[in-house]
Amino acid sequence: MTTLKPTKGKLLIAEPSILSDSSFNRSVVYLTEHNDKGSVGFIMNKPSPYTIGDLIPEIESDLKVYYGGPVSEDNLYFVHKVPELIPDSIEIGNGIYWGGDFETIQHLLKEETLSNNEIRFFLGYSGWSEQQLEEELSTTSWLIIENKFKNLFRISHLTFWKNELMKFGGIYKLWANAPKDPSLN
Repeated sequence: MTTLKPTKGKLLIAEPSILSDSSFNRSVVYLTEHNDKGSVGFIMNKPSPYTIGDLIPEIESDLKVYYGGPVSEDNLYFVHKVPELIPDSIEIGNGIYWGGDFETIQHLLKEETLSNNEIRFFLGYSGWSEQQLEEELSTTSWLIIENKFKNLFRISHLTFWKNELMKFGGIYKLWANAPKDPSLN
């Protein structure tokens, strides 16, 4: 269905065919890296039950932490839109940066300088080995779209997957409106 190629900065929309995959069911993944050695991304629409304050008690912050994917779920990762505040950030594209100096982030969080519209934290990440993502694309596991959003962090996690899937029309509209558990239909 999709003719776009995976590159960093693009979004992967989970196809309805992977409904049985609990990690990626109804997911939207932001690709932060894609090269001949593999791919890395973060699930943008699956909040965890945690806040930064839950994970780092010395920081009183209610910024939500998202489930980034099934790899290294014990590690905290982040993407943001404020490279001028966070040194050593790596530009991904469309005004979004990956990583940076975590001590600076802790300081900014303690001062309540960062908002959930500027940074997103993740437990774990989504990773694919060499050619694995291409294989999944050939078996209709993912649709690829450009990230044309002014602020990816402002999009509601509740409707992100559904709204993007509906744009493909046809049978995708039916799947987008189906209940999370089709057996309840």
